[in-house]
Amino acid sequence: MAAPTVSCGVLLVNRRDEIFVCHTTGTPRWDLPKGLADAGEDPRDAAVREAWEEAGLRLPGDALQDLGEFAYLPAKRLHLFALRVASGGVDVDRCTCRSFFPHHHTGRPTPEADAWAWKPLDDLASWCGKNMTRVLQSLDRGLLATLPQVDRVEVDVSPLNPSRTAC
Repeated sequence: MAAPTVSCGVLLVNRRDEIFVCHTTGTPRWDLPKGLADAGEDPRDAAVREAWEEAGLRLPGDALQDLGEFAYLPAKRLHLFALRVASGGVDVDRCTCRSFFPHHHTGRPTPEADAWAWKPLDDLASWCGKNMTRVLQSLDRGLLATLPQVDRVEVDVSPLNPSRTAC
């Protein structure tokens, strides 16, 4: 049996216990910025890269707290890194996706994420998929309250290049 793949992601929490999420293009789901590491890439570096690709976030990788790996899907684990961000510390209106996939009908490059928001951690079922809900519900709320904090996360607004495709 093959070892499960590991998706690396970032959990950003604000003081209202809301989490930063990306809307997955073409679906009703909102999700954390996450994805597979490139060959030889450190999980923390992969999580930081995914947050940049899926939302344009420039995260301070050294400030992220490693939450560890979680059972996610039958053939996939989820390695999460977390940070507390001051309310208003991410300008979601400036977020942009830099990771594209070929559209299933047209073949045109289509962004992985098409919207960004802060969603309540206490109301996961209303916006989150069941496997991610299970992972997020398993997190120690006391630990989330003590995460390292930054006042602001820069959002990169440089021009897009749809040449990088999603994994």
